[in-house]
Order: sequence, then structure tokens, then C-alpha cells
Amino acid sequence: MQKLILFAIALTGALAISLCTKPSSEDKMLEMLQESKARAYNYQNNFCPEAQLTYLDSLLKSIPEAEVAQRFRASHFKANVLLQLGRPDEAIGILTALERNPGPFAVIPGVVRKVTDDRAVAFLRFGEQINCINNHSVDACILPIKNGGIHTNTKGSKGAVDIYKRLLGDAPEDYESLWLLNIAYMTLGQYPARVPKRMLIPAMDLPDAIAVKPFQDIAPDLKLDVRNMAGGVVTEDFDNDGFLDLAMSGWDLSEPMHYFKNNGDGTFADKSVQSGLSKFTGGLHMTQTDYNNDGYKDIFVLRGAWLNGSFGEQPNSLLRNNGDGTFTDVTIDAGLLSKHPTQTATWNDFNNDGWLDVFIGNETTIGANYHPCELYLNNKNGTFTEVAKETNTAIAAFVKGVNSADYDNDGWNDLFVSTLSGRRFLLRNKGMGSGPNGKGISFEDVTTKATLDKDQNRSFATWFWDYDNDGWMDILCGDYTMDYALSYYAAAERLGKSPEFHGQPVLYHNNHDGTFTNVTRQMGLDKTGFAMGGNFGDIDNDGYLDIFIGTGNPSYKSLVPNKMFLNIDGKGFADVTTSAQVGSLQKGHSVAFADMDNDGDQDIYIEMGGAYIGDAYQNSFFLNPGQSDNNWISLDLEGVASNKAAIGSRVKVTFTENGRTRSVYRDVNSGGSFGSAPFKREIGLGKATKIDEIEIRWNGSGKVQKLHNIAANQFIRIREGANPEKLLVKKLEFKSHGKHEMPVCVPVAKASI
Repeated sequence: MQKLILFAIALTGALAISLCTKPSSEDKMLEMLQESKARAYNYQNNFCPEAQLTYLDSLLKSIPEAEVAQRFRASHFKANVLLQLGRPDEAIGILTALERNPGPFAVIPGVVRKVTDDRAVAFLRFGEQINCINNHSVDACILPIKNGGIHTNTKGSKGAVDIYKRLLGDAPEDYESLWLLNIAYMTLGQYPARVPKRMLIPAMDLPDAIAVKPFQDIAPDLKLDVRNMAGGVVTEDFDNDGFLDLAMSGWDLSEPMHYFKNNGDGTFADKSVQSGLSKFTGGLHMTQTDYNNDGYKDIFVLRGAWLNGSFGEQPNSLLRNNGDGTFTDVTIDAGLLSKHPTQTATWNDFNNDGWLDVFIGNETTIGANYHPCELYLNNKNGTFTEVAKETNTAIAAFVKGVNSADYDNDGWNDLFVSTLSGRRFLLRNKGMGSGPNGKGISFEDVTTKATLDKDQNRSFATWFWDYDNDGWMDILCGDYTMDYALSYYAAAERLGKSPEFHGQPVLYHNNHDGTFTNVTRQMGLDKTGFAMGGNFGDIDNDGYLDIFIGTGNPSYKSLVPNKMFLNIDGKGFADVTTSAQVGSLQKGHSVAFADMDNDGDQDIYIEMGGAYIGDAYQNSFFLNPGQSDNNWISLDLEGVASNKAAIGSRVKVTFTENGRTRSVYRDVNSGGSFGSAPFKREIGLGKATKIDEIEIRWNGSGKVQKLHNIAANQFIRIREGANPEKLLVKKLEFKSHGKHEMPVCVPVAKASI
């Protein structure tokens, strides 16, 4: 009896403590995510086909059989929803019945043709689902399609071919159907021989004029081929063990985050649950930071993009790295809670106080959906203060990409904003004392002054970079102007009939005087791209930055390849997509360049998958085979007076190559607006075996540090103001295609340079 009484007292006490315990910042976030998920389950949400199917089934039950036209429209809608849900066989059945019995729409050719066109797409999706997704191979959907990419189940492609031939017989200028017909023949192994001559798009399988060695997708071998919808990826050394780890997100609130620890032995371990990240869902994009200067990289997740109305009012998440392999959501405690649709943010030290701030680009649409951009300044105590309005950065537009850098070399980091609203913004940081009452910072809109207002088309992915190594930051901004599915522009380009300024990676050269010049055409970038995700890196270690972009849009007809462009000595770019074997036709999103195996050249990880559950796709990890015998240096910077991650710091590497002195310039950042590469600088040196000088301009503190006579091909950690440390980092041999080689080289250690 006494024991029972004591147990009751203990239980009562425990319950009292539990009831009095306030929910943590993380508890509140998880609750908000569930609320957002419940709110998004609505048939009026265009990206929730599950709710739409339930609604349509109920609607069809209520529509009388005599209401033929209304039933036709509802059934047509249902077929497309089933397609979005990954049920193409059911969609084919409905569309076939509608095509055979169009009722009153028989005399309206446009309606019947749309049903027929949708049926062709359903056949294509059936083929992709059976062959490319369910029986995935690394050759699947890589243009030109060959080898393991050829379909073994031919029902889908044969069905699509039959329909597209009929559609093109009636409308030969239907470029969308023309492109998809040629793709279907390619999946059957019948391109170009079996394609009717009048319907042939020639040269889709020709080699690149300038070629690189093919990359190898080893994601399946390493179990990194996560299959989800569109999402973000971060490559970073989260546990400071010298090996790059992977974190990724999926945009739907039903998709958990993933975390893969690099084991340092050629394998990765799925630590999604142990890290605590799998509790968090959603996030079309995310980026890393070190907001509290503790030396461990944190993660910032961005949610709600593309969703109109209240569906997009989802919270972002700041996930603190605890330094023990786990992450904790501290968004609310940090004062960063806001509910605006977004997928883009840039971390930098905008007021030069040694602590990282964050600018968030939100999506404002016509009507009541007012979501201005936000700027949060770091209070140096784990919290932030929002100051967008008083700093003149509260832009209200459909923002899809933001990036930051010091474009005018005045020591203050500026902002570039890319939007679907038809405007681009360059905001110049006027420095301390320019804010209200002569305090703080403020920004000036210098878009017109910089002559960046001449190309005000819709745009998406963007970044600052120095593509020609002249010491001044240039801008790349992916045009996203379209009137058709992207297949139209892919076909038109191949046929030499592509309209100008549609989907090009627009390149602006910095004129060193506050103005920019559009050099897209003269640099060879006037090519169809339609970049959603993208990033830059140096695949051949020549010291010049190359481009990889993830292409697409939600349409299932937008089967266009991701693109890779090789920088030719800063004087032009060559499309090397085919030779690199990276031109996946599936939707490409967040991109990261990183030397994942510590062999000195940069590999690529890309998040794939579209906007619907039926368009989920396996991610790819493209291993760089080594493009040349060029040399390299890897620099891991640590700020002291500047922010610890050294974000925004400028690196100048000067060396002598073939008797000529040249310099390579890099900023410390994660790269593009939709992709997150590690902060360590992986820099190609060409044929140089020794670096004459490394100059670092530390962001925030403004200090300049110089190192001399540094040997090439090594990993170095540089702490602000201190002597550099050489890191003896283990080179990894990743397992691929059944091979199980052991890793080589030596364990991580410190040594003198």
C-alpha cells in the first residue's frame, strides 16, 4: 500500500511538471508544420492533387449523367490529377474514354486535341515510371538516351509515338509534340533511323564540339539516390571531421529531411533519424550558415514557395548544429519566425560586425498576397532583428533568387534580387551610418544606374561570381520567360528557330565603374536553359568557373536536359552536357559543387524531382573522373574578428603558369541561389605547382592577410591572423558499380606547410 501511495505521488508530481513545462521552440515549430500541412490539404491548392482527387470523385458522384459536358470537364481534370499522383495507367483509361466519346465537344477540335495531347503525356509518364523510376539506372533519362536508358517496357513510348505522329500530321509546327516524339523514339532505341523524316529533329545525339570526360552517377551505389519531389541540398562538413556530409529536403510537407554522414571510408551513413532532421518536413531550398559563430555549420530551411494564398504561409526553420551529430530548431527563440512563401535567402555580414545576417526573398503575387522581403540583422546573442523596411530592402515582388557580394569593392556586401515579376534589383549597401538617424546600414536601388534594367524579363536562379578573374564580381541570372512548355523551346533551338531571350543563362559583366554589360551572346550562353537550380564550380581545375544548371518547370511536357557549360579561359562558354553525361531530362533543382572524395576535383550532387508526387525522381551524385592533370588548392577559412565561417571574405590566389603570372579570385559563399556548396574554397591552379601568394580580405574586419610560396595540391586551414595549417586529408575511393576498393592515403592530421 505504501509503495502504491508513493507511486501515485511520484506520478502526480511528474504530471504536474509535464503540465508546467513550456513547449520548446522546436515543439512549436513541429506543431506549426503540422498545421501548415493540414491547411495545404485543400482542393484549391494547385499543388495538392490528393485533395483535388477526393473533391473530383465527390463532384462526379453528384453530377447527373445527363450533364455530359460538366462530367467531361471533371473527368478530364481528374485524369490530369491522377497523372500528378503518379497513376498514369488510370489516367490513360479516362482519357481514352473521353477521346472516344467527346460528346458536345466533338465539334470543338481544340478540346479534343487537348485530351489527345494529355493522353500522349500519360503514355510518356507511364514509360518513365516503369523504366526510369521503378527500375532506375544511372543511364535513365540522360540525353542522348542510350545503353541502360533504353526502355525495356515499351508500352508507354510506343503509345506516345502513335499519338504524336497523329498530332503532328495535323499540326507540323507543334514543337512540343515534335520534341517529345523524338525523345520517345530515343527511349525505344529507334532514333534517328525510325523517326519519320518530316518529324525528325536532327543531331540530338551528336557529340559536343568541345568535350569533357563523362561524369559517373554513383548515387545508387552509395544509397544517396533519395527519391523525392523538388528540394534543396547542402554539402558541408557538419561534424568537422574533414569529410563532406550531405543534407537534403523535399518541398512537400509530407517529405522528411535527410542527413547522410560521410564515414570517411568510401561510404555514407543515413543519420536522418539520429540527427533529429527527419522530424522536419518541407523546404524547397535550404542553405548552411554559422549564425552563432561556434564553428559548427547550421541549416536554414525555406518553405512555402510557389503556393498562393495561405497555403504558402509556412514557417522557415533555423536548425542549430549542436556539435554532437544532432540539430535543434531554434527559429522562434532566434526571432526568425515568419510565415511567407519563399525558397531563397542569402547569409552574409551586411553591417561588418563579425556576425552573419540573413536576407530572405519572399513571393508577393497580385492581390492580397503581400509578402515583402526580409532582412534580419544578427544581435550577436543568438537572436535577430528584422530591419527590411528601414534599410530599404523590403522589396515586394515574386522573388525566386537572391544573392549577396561586394560588387563595387567598397567593403560592404550588396544584394541582387531575381524575380518572376519582370524586374531584377541590384541593391547597393551604403554602409554604416547610412540608416535612419545616421545609424545602422541602408541600401540603395541602383538597378537603373547599373544598367541592369534593360533586360527586365522573368528570371529565377542567380549568383554573383568572377567568371573572368578580373577581381570584380559579375552576375549570372537565369531567364525564365516562357509561353509554352519547355519542350517547345528545346525543339525550336535544335531547329534554329528559337526565339530570343527565352530561358538563357544571362551573364552580366562588371564594368568596374558600377555598371554591367549583358555579354550572354558573345560568351556563348545564348542557349536554352530555363534554370531553376544551379551552381558554379571548376570541373577541370583551370581556375575558371564552370556552370551546371537544373532545368524544368511543373509541366510533364518540360522534358529538357539539365545543362553544363565549360568556361574557356574566361572568354566564352561551351555546352558540354552530352560529353559530361549529366543531361537528365527529369526536373533539376538544388545543385552543389564539392570535392566529395578529397581527390582535388569537384563533383556534383543535384536534387531531382518535380512539383507533384508523381514527378518524384532519384537524386544524382555525379563523380568527377578527373578532367586534367591540373593542380589545385583547398582553403578552409576561419574568421576571428570576421564571422567564423568567413562568409563574404575575398580570396586572391596568384601563381605563375607557363611563364605567365595570373590570379584567381573567389568569394567565400555557398554559390548559387538554389544550391549550396561547402564554404571551403576549392581552387584550380592550372599547371602551376606553387602559389606565389594567397591574399585574403577578411569580410567584416577588413583585415588583409597574405601567405607566400604555398605548394599546390594540398588542404590548408587558415585562421584569421594566424599561420596556416596543412591538413593531411584522406582521399576516398567511393564504391561504384559493384567495386569495393578500400580508401587510400593517410588519416586526417595537422602538419606544417
